Amino acid sequence: MSNKFRTGTLALAISMALGTVSANAAEDSTSKVEKDVERIAVVGTRSAPRSVADSPVPIDIVGGDELGKNASSDMLDMLQGAIPSLNVRQQPISDAASFIRPVNLRGLSSDSTLVLLNGKRRHRASVIAFQGGGVNDGAQGPDISVIPSVAIKQVEVLRDGAAAQYGSDAIAGVLNFVLKDSADGGSMSVKAGEYYEGDGGLLVVDGNIGMPFTDDGFANLSFQYKTAEATSRSVQRPDAQGLIDAGNTAVASPAMVWGNPDIEDDITLFGNVGLDLGNDNEFYMFGNYSDRTATGGYYYRNPQNRGGVFTGVNPAILAMDPLAYDGIDNPLLVGDSTGNMSGNCPIIDASQANVLNDPAYISGIQNNDDCWTFNELMPGGYTPQFTGVINDVSLTMGTRGDIQEGFLEDAYYDISGSVGRNKSTYTLVNTVNPSLGALNASQPNNAFEAGSYIQLEKSFNADLVKGIDVGLDDMMNFATGFEWRQESFEIISGEQASWEQGPLADQGFSVGSHGFAGFSPESQGINSRQSIAVYVDVEAYLTEDFLLGAAVRYEDFSSFGNTTNYKLTAQYQITDELALRGSHSTGFRAPTVGQANVVNTQTSLVNGELIQSATYPPTHVVSAQLGGVELEPEESQSFAMGAVYQSGDFFMTVDAYSIEVTDRVAQTDKIFITQADVDALQGQYPSPELLLGGSVTFFANDFDTQTTGVDVVMNYGMDLMQGDTKFSLAYNYNSTEVEDAGLFTSDFKIRRLEEGIPEHRGTLTMAQTWESVSMFVRANYFGEWFATHADEPDVNSSYGWSETAGASFTLDAEVSYYVNESWILSVGANNILDTKAQELQKDVVPGDGQGAYGVVSGVYYESGPFDYSGGFYYVKATYNF
Repeated sequence: MSNKFRTGTLALAISMALGTVSANAAEDSTSKVEKDVERIAVVGTRSAPRSVADSPVPIDIVGGDELGKNASSDMLDMLQGAIPSLNVRQQPISDAASFIRPVNLRGLSSDSTLVLLNGKRRHRASVIAFQGGGVNDGAQGPDISVIPSVAIKQVEVLRDGAAAQYGSDAIAGVLNFVLKDSADGGSMSVKAGEYYEGDGGLLVVDGNIGMPFTDDGFANLSFQYKTAEATSRSVQRPDAQGLIDAGNTAVASPAMVWGNPDIEDDITLFGNVGLDLGNDNEFYMFGNYSDRTATGGYYYRNPQNRGGVFTGVNPAILAMDPLAYDGIDNPLLVGDSTGNMSGNCPIIDASQANVLNDPAYISGIQNNDDCWTFNELMPGGYTPQFTGVINDVSLTMGTRGDIQEGFLEDAYYDISGSVGRNKSTYTLVNTVNPSLGALNASQPNNAFEAGSYIQLEKSFNADLVKGIDVGLDDMMNFATGFEWRQESFEIISGEQASWEQGPLADQGFSVGSHGFAGFSPESQGINSRQSIAVYVDVEAYLTEDFLLGAAVRYEDFSSFGNTTNYKLTAQYQITDELALRGSHSTGFRAPTVGQANVVNTQTSLVNGELIQSATYPPTHVVSAQLGGVELEPEESQSFAMGAVYQSGDFFMTVDAYSIEVTDRVAQTDKIFITQADVDALQGQYPSPELLLGGSVTFFANDFDTQTTGVDVVMNYGMDLMQGDTKFSLAYNYNSTEVEDAGLFTSDFKIRRLEEGIPEHRGTLTMAQTWESVSMFVRANYFGEWFATHADEPDVNSSYGWSETAGASFTLDAEVSYYVNESWILSVGANNILDTKAQELQKDVVPGDGQGAYGVVSGVYYESGPFDYSGGFYYVKATYNF
């Protein structure tokens, strides 16, 4: 395919497909102009291509080459290093959210940022972040981690509310991933590295190839294969060590591992195809297939105090007479297999150093077939392992081009259809269904298949753009379009042993595979909704220097009704070097089908104790008893004002913003079931007494937020040290205040929302290029933040696990040597100085063992703004052809 076709078609596509800015300032030479055209953005406006300086809204463009200069192979970490207003958290023990991490733009939840691929809406992940660190509690955004840098030409980041242009989710902004579209050439690379601690070994093999697709098209294909070993930043728990000291040789050391998950066989394939149909028309197709397996750990189950397994949850529902405890506060939970309590099972004090040595245990339980405790099956306790198999596929096909005749002559059209599917399948290993008692011994490898979530989305888009002469110096750009979308969320039940209520359930033993209960047939099913949308977008230069734009979008959902949103943008060129810009918009985020219908049972840590925590739909009978109602969409108002200054090789933008979001949808804090709730649920819910002692969460519109901030971006190029030098400075100030918090939002959660992400974040990068060597150094600054453990429910908890962590600096660097025109050898490191993350408080009172350090078995707070695993180094070899 010729360059003429590729450049011309791309420019036409941009005119249609949402917007347009160049990554660099305008250049005089023809070669530079062509380079700029290849890097125009497709977000922000629907008019003809413009430079960044002429855009009425702030846009960052991150090239694919820049993304690759990172120790991590995860796209989230790559973007965080390039975009200061974007934050990503590590989540070591957080169910499936450990495998698909949430991302935050401008301090809002991950599902408040719209993600596009080649300008088309990307489907959501099936994973819901049930432990989202406050800001992401219950968030369900797309899985960005499946996108490999080798497939990306550039990433365009619109830092402005854009729901009036693109629909739901674009409250914080838009991320658009543009796939490579070259018809020739390619690359192969191998990268290997590990953390300074000697773990977390990473291997990435990737490649890209561009090929002609007939004489008038291209087919650009990319692949990535990755493995990443788990990390451990763990210490032995004091309680586990105490058992070892008392002679329990079955306890592992460490009893649980706190660190990043293990990733195996992470395979991703991306394809991007274009074909010239003649007469300025084009066929296009792109999509992906991705599959990976990830395994992470859970909390340690102590064999002498884990309620519902080894010890009682509630004495009132134990098999033995609670009056016979004789003052024992922590009795071992003993099952009586006779069914009529005739086994004469003894009462064992679990607070002693080692119950395995107790003569009453040996004679009355271990040698008594009628009595059962889990100490017989797992004498050292156990730590469940959680494995998720994540499969992601998508396909978009369409045609676009010029209309040649009729009243729409010279108009540009784009018609496309998309389908995307994300499936997550869960398996628990080294765990039990306590209610099954001794029957657990028949579970191979103590493993349970817990079931699957499936997110499926389909869409059809028809868009039209035409320039209209209204008597101005330039044509007014008029755009309109239609969108139909269907979204479904499916739950597939797990194997029977993972969810069934076994024979010991009525004796106080917990029900379901421990750590993550399997999905029961009652929760299985498909829920879906449809929506249609129409929009109108106009933009024109009222004078040579004054650009004004407006957009309005109407959207109707089958679940909650309709919404109408608008956006106004303006830019005024004061001088050749200085321009002012601003925008105002309303927006919305529709609650996802998953948030409205998900069912989940997991284990949570509350005040140092592990409890069963169930999530139900907000309209479920249990949720309704606790105050749940049907979800409504979030609504937002955004205001932004900024300035652009450009002089020679110096470029600077400053943008201030304010985002008000009302009726935010989030997972509630844990609500504990009382006896009154159990009584009210009799006849409405099977065996409600089994909920007693546990907690319930659901999704609710429960609070409003006001977010304000400032983005500063500066770039400067110069000749230095006999080479080309570029300096880049990016800074973000972002502050969130929670307003009108409801019944389900605690003071602790409010503090996490307001302070859990640093208010100040900045990066300073120096990139240097010589004839055969290039290098870059990036300094990252993170302001102070509120450090917590993921499940801590109360900032005033006696465990005192929270604190304000101070500011931190990290340093990244890479050096590349160009052996010849084909080979490049690189070496680099993230956090090259091995800056330590904030350490957990070890004890509330020195030596009492009651701090997070002793309970979670970790050294660092997991909620920090950078990787707690420490410095990471890597080597990379690239072959270009």
